Amino acid sequence: MRATDWCLSSAGAALVLATSSDEQHPAESVVDGSSETFWTTTGMFPQEFIVGFPKCVKISKVAIQSYLVRTLRIERSLSEDPVGFEECIEKDLEHTEGQLQKEEFPLPEFQATYLRFIIKSAFDHFVSVHRVIAEGTAENT
Repeated sequence: MRATDWCLSSAGAALVLATSSDEQHPAESVVDGSSETFWTTTGMFPQEFIVGFPKCVKISKVAIQSYLVRTLRIERSLSEDPVGFEECIEKDLEHTEGQLQKEEFPLPEFQATYLRFIIKSAFDHFVSVHRVIAEGTAENT
């Protein structure tokens, strides 16, 4: 079975929560599949966003394209609603001057209905998130 990027709106993903809002750079940009568009935070940390999947999926790879993120935690939920999250990984990202941070997270395969991305700290007052990727397969239900 071919892996799908479940963090795409075209695959049924929905952005269900973001802790900051900017009309020019909406949070929905993280699931549109383009590195050209992005969500920007509006200061103060932590900041977070939650991506919901159309069904329970088995994730084998998680990645993020961002700018100025220092510490990121990724959590998952198996609930029908975005509650009951448990930590998957927390990592300090490398500062990449003038270019996107492209970070893949080494995780064992896991199931999820939601992923929560928590930006705990940054290299500046604001960060941008251009894409999130969660590759995997649909769970047989």
